[in-house]
Amino acid sequence: MQSATENASATIDETELALMDRYWRAANYLSVGQIYLMGNPLLKQPLQFEDVKPRLLGHWGTTPGLNFIYVHLNRVIRARDVDVIYICGPGHGGPGMVANTWLEGTYSEIYPNVSEDAEGMRKLFRQFSFPGGIPSHAAPETPGSIHEGGELGYALVHAYGAAFDNPDLVVACVVGDGEAETGPLAASWHSNKFLNPVHDGAVLPILHLNGYKIANPTILGRMSDEEVRSLFVGYGYEPLFVEGSDPATMHRAMAATMDQAFDRIRSIQAEARASQAAPARPCWPMIILRSPKGWTGPKEVDGKMVENFWRAHQVPIPTVRGNEGHLKLLESWMRSYDPEDLFDETGRLVPELRALAPAGTKRMSASPHANGGVLKRDLRLPDYHDHAIDVTTPGGATAEATRAMGNFLRDVISLNAEQRNFRLMGPDETASNRLDGVFDVTDRVWMERIEPYDVHLSTEGRVMEVLSEHLCQGWLEGYLLTGRHGFFSCYEAFIHIVDSMFNQHAKWLKVTRDLPWRRPIASLNYLLTSHVWRQDHNGFSHQDPGFVDLVANKKADVVRLYFPPDANTLLWVTDHCLKTYNRINVIVAGKQPAPQWLTMDEAETHCEEGVGIWDWAGNEPDDAEPDVVMACAGDVPTLETLAAVDLLRKALPDLKIRVVNVVDLMALQPEDRHPHGLSDRDFESIFTPDKPVIFAYHGYPYLIHRLTYRRANHVNIHVHGFQEEGTTTTPFDMAVLNEIDRFHLAIAVIDRVPGLGAVAAKAKQRFRDKLLEHRRYVREHGEDMPEIADWTWPYGRGAATA
Repeated sequence: MQSATENASATIDETELALMDRYWRAANYLSVGQIYLMGNPLLKQPLQFEDVKPRLLGHWGTTPGLNFIYVHLNRVIRARDVDVIYICGPGHGGPGMVANTWLEGTYSEIYPNVSEDAEGMRKLFRQFSFPGGIPSHAAPETPGSIHEGGELGYALVHAYGAAFDNPDLVVACVVGDGEAETGPLAASWHSNKFLNPVHDGAVLPILHLNGYKIANPTILGRMSDEEVRSLFVGYGYEPLFVEGSDPATMHRAMAATMDQAFDRIRSIQAEARASQAAPARPCWPMIILRSPKGWTGPKEVDGKMVENFWRAHQVPIPTVRGNEGHLKLLESWMRSYDPEDLFDETGRLVPELRALAPAGTKRMSASPHANGGVLKRDLRLPDYHDHAIDVTTPGGATAEATRAMGNFLRDVISLNAEQRNFRLMGPDETASNRLDGVFDVTDRVWMERIEPYDVHLSTEGRVMEVLSEHLCQGWLEGYLLTGRHGFFSCYEAFIHIVDSMFNQHAKWLKVTRDLPWRRPIASLNYLLTSHVWRQDHNGFSHQDPGFVDLVANKKADVVRLYFPPDANTLLWVTDHCLKTYNRINVIVAGKQPAPQWLTMDEAETHCEEGVGIWDWAGNEPDDAEPDVVMACAGDVPTLETLAAVDLLRKALPDLKIRVVNVVDLMALQPEDRHPHGLSDRDFESIFTPDKPVIFAYHGYPYLIHRLTYRRANHVNIHVHGFQEEGTTTTPFDMAVLNEIDRFHLAIAVIDRVPGLGAVAAKAKQRFRDKLLEHRRYVREHGEDMPEIADWTWPYGRGAATA
């Protein structure tokens, strides 16, 4: 196989290529100006120290290559009338992305203050990486971007997420060779095994090998073409090479290669759509671009190599103010682009170059696909009442909460099958997480060979399973950002794998709330199941509830945390989350058979309030305050709290107990800290202003203290939760190891309620004895004592009925 450089077509219009080279120079000029200048944007006077920013921030090395790709994609868009969006993977290539959006006119349309003239150019330069300005990467503020420059490793998976169910879109994704060294990016190449050419768009990966990262060579940059070609053929791609440094030769080669790649994409899709059946998995094209790092920049600075070396990575001329030699070098560099040939006297791009940009929404910076809220259509949702568990008495029914959720999601998939705007993502755990009801109406999408004995695999599936949390998260983010909806289910302990991806998406949403031109997108919804309290069989490695602590750090406008205690509350929460937008919703719910506490009517009321008193569970009289509040958040903590209440009511019948359940964890925060937060008045009416609160919480105890530390009664809130104690053991023993079990909770009440010490001494001793008995029993029998495993709520709905 020859490289595209060797096959460069001689039929490409040389006049157009010359114009494209000038356009490329204009983008490079604007990129350098953003890094360095705050005045004199057109260099109409000799450059002075005061024209240069005092702090030089930005990344030049990758930028000329990004600009080169951009102008060639523009030619393809105009020639073929195709919809393309550009995902900029190389970290901080922001100068190029911003430059091209300004050249296309989109930037000034969105930000009229940055006009298409010399004054607008000056503002464009000054704002970049400047206090009160814009970031140095392709951030939410950048028109056409759906990928934050700080998300190193996730560009390609975002691209595929954008292409799923987007049949007319081509997603051009530039992958930097430093980024290509990351684990998530390495796995992302396999996304081609999930792309259906009948219904999906296409992804054109462009691997930009410029040889260096911050201070070292890159692995792929030093590999031979033969090795690189073999690697990507093995991944299932058809690699097309463009290599060199001479602009004229490279323009001809890139134009020919772009045409070859788009011809191949069109051929694959036309064949598949003509037959309305996906053929054997196609071999999609990709481009491998080898160009110098810092291309067209200074060759040397102070006698040290810069272009085509790692010193070009950030700011090639590091000190300009106060250094006359560096000032002259910068001016010479910028004048090498011949700005008088690119911009007229007013600073506007000259007409013949303006004509090279696509028009209207065909501009990559103005594509509605990069502003997904413009395209978003609300989901058609089933009536969750149809899936309600019949609960005639608290604890009187047993069900798997996530199985009910799976049946609800089955109906969501059916109702939106024609719109093709909902997918369920998960790392090979849909059935394990009891969501397998969805397989009544769909399959797992699979473009590889399917054997006759395979189960629930098809090219038309709506469920996406791959054993990579990175891919599930990235696919879903790209899917949401381009206007669709979805859910991500995962084992609770392993969701930590995507901590940084969650962080970046949360930051993206936070910024977009202040950008009125960015329309709201569907929320990112997580189901965390197979959770810490029922990972007794897998052991300590699978026991970690800490993801919610990370989530709680984010802005209140963005995040929500839900701990539904049973199936009916889970159904309400699921329905609610699918109706929200511009949020990240985290639902933590168990999948094992468990007691069901609330009717659907009760569940609706309880969930709408977020936190509430369960009158049927306590025994406090209407005309008096309780002696203690027993609070709980999470399904197992709720079970153990109610079992502890049973123990106390039998042992200490005069003790007045109030039971409070929390579904929406953020309701614990003050109302001025979170939209769902309780007022101090409401908080005290529920938790009392001065009574002991024994709080059984699903995760690490300190989060409850963080959320409530400003409350007047915080000193009396005593939280039991995960203490980082775990092993392979029985379900109840997990609770005992972390002192969240019924006996420890009952003992905590005795220790905390004034005056109970002497009266309850015998009861406390019995509870301690039961803990010893439990320990002996599980180590002898390997299962929990029958009185634990078979316990049920004995009081019905009457608060004081024994």
